[in-house]
Amino acid sequence: MARNLWIGKPGLLLEIDQAAKAWDRTAELNVTEFKSLEGGITTVAPARGARRLKLSWDALPPADAQHLVRLARRINGPGTLGSSRTAYGPVAVLDPASVNLLDPYQAAAQSSQDSGADHWFTVQGTVVISPFIGDTVVGDCQDAATRIGWRHVTWTGWPVMPGMQVSWLLPPDWSPATAIAQLDWKAVDGSYLGSTSANGTTVTGTAPAGAAFVTPLGAPGATGTIGLAGACLTVGEDPVAFALGDGCPAMSVTAYTDVPASPLPYRSVGVELVEVRGAQL
Repeated sequence: MARNLWIGKPGLLLEIDQAAKAWDRTAELNVTEFKSLEGGITTVAPARGARRLKLSWDALPPADAQHLVRLARRINGPGTLGSSRTAYGPVAVLDPASVNLLDPYQAAAQSSQDSGADHWFTVQGTVVISPFIGDTVVGDCQDAATRIGWRHVTWTGWPVMPGMQVSWLLPPDWSPATAIAQLDWKAVDGSYLGSTSANGTTVTGTAPAGAAFVTPLGAPGATGTIGLAGACLTVGEDPVAFALGDGCPAMSVTAYTDVPASPLPYRSVGVELVEVRGAQL
């Protein structure tokens, strides 16, 4: 299915169906080079590189243009209710080029914590996360009723809007004969709304009324060692095993342009965003 850009505060995402005239989604590497007197080069780089997005459109309709400018200028817009929808929080971006919305390290089963608590949590039962090969981790399910959830680093789940179709593929080495794939839908305050589940390793569901987040879960249905690499969360019906995790990071608008277009009231708008851990005034 065709994919469009969704952008906004969680619970207030807007779909931009006009294609951007310019679009740069390069990750920031921050690699520093040191050259010795003998000519040898050593590089130093941080473990993670922040995502940056630069997008621009010609002659956007007024509603779309105003939505983007409100995000840039931190001005609350229509549908804003209460402190949970403040203008100063981070922005969610569902990038139509992202095949897998999981964090890149999460999709590859690489964790910065021995417990895997940065990427996974136990809903019920018992699972022990431990290193397997290199920096890849696996889970040891000690209870057949074990159910595991995938954790978003910023929000209570991955941002969605009512009516959005989401698909979830469990790690490929989970047995379709015993596994259950599940999507938990949550309101903007994190409260539980309902679930969509299916026997096997894949499930597709439609976000219900009031949904602002989705949390993917899985039940292996058996004891023993399970892999955690290769899962895929995507908008639409085509999850791909072992797809690179592009993530769905919280972002902040760092720059924007707003130029009146012909004919008015159309406007040409550009925004620049950077991945953040938080966004405050």
